[in-house]
Amino acid sequence: MMNNGEAMKDTRSESTSATQWWAETHAVENMPPPLVDYNLLTSDVALKEAIARSGAQWAETELNEFGQNAGTQESIALGFQANEHRPEFFSHSPDGARIDEIRYHPAYHRLMQVSIENGLHSSHWTDPGPGAQVARAAKCYMQTQIEAGHGCPITMTSAAIPALRRQQNLFEQWAPKIMARTYEPENRSYTGKNGVTIGMAMTEKQGGSDVRSNSTIAHPVGQGGPGEAHELVGHKYFVSAPMSDAFLVLAQSAGGLSCFLLPRWHPDGGRNAMQIQRLKDKMGNVSNGG
Repeated sequence: MMNNGEAMKDTRSESTSATQWWAETHAVENMPPPLVDYNLLTSDVALKEAIARSGAQWAETELNEFGQNAGTQESIALGFQANEHRPEFFSHSPDGARIDEIRYHPAYHRLMQVSIENGLHSSHWTDPGPGAQVARAAKCYMQTQIEAGHGCPITMTSAAIPALRRQQNLFEQWAPKIMARTYEPENRSYTGKNGVTIGMAMTEKQGGSDVRSNSTIAHPVGQGGPGEAHELVGHKYFVSAPMSDAFLVLAQSAGGLSCFLLPRWHPDGGRNAMQIQRLKDKMGNVSNGG
């Protein structure tokens, strides 16, 4: 027993550093190091075999470079950052004006820039040929391993091209900017941009998979008809990639359910009357805010 206030004799060596006695409970010996600084193409045997089997060998050099860049520690960190810092929704400006703006972390914008500059949204349209779709898909497959959410606007921008080809006047106006390898995320009219992205607004609460149950109505402005202006009145449940420059929107017209191209801004620079209510948490899509 010790008397009150009497310290037990310290049996440690006088020369022992105090840090040696911190709460280090064990040595970690069986955990692999973080998977960084590797080539996503050359390390994936199945992917390489699929590229060769599908006639995209001509893109091997380009895909190898993309896979090397995607696997760097810097690129992988962008994916974590884009998901840790979720987009924020601002319905109004400080002076009370309605703006319906969603602001993203710089990491998200950097991922979008990399994908668009490498043609993940358009290379198969601008340079068609044997294996073009496969080469593009291989890049998407590798990039999705870094971050999946920004793949939503990339994929939708790509998918807008076949739809717009059904309406030649809109295709000629929009397609060059959609297929351009230029990322311009600023919230302003598409008329002053060299590159744009496209989102989609299809789903409604009463018409999810059954899109023919959609209740959004398209009212013709003027003569109406294909390629002409309409006013859309309704409520969508999901608007994927809500800061896109334009959206493919389903609505009921005189001839039944039809697809419309809805820009965020009017050609004269005025903001279109598209209002966002809130952001939703969607599994695998946190960074995108759809």
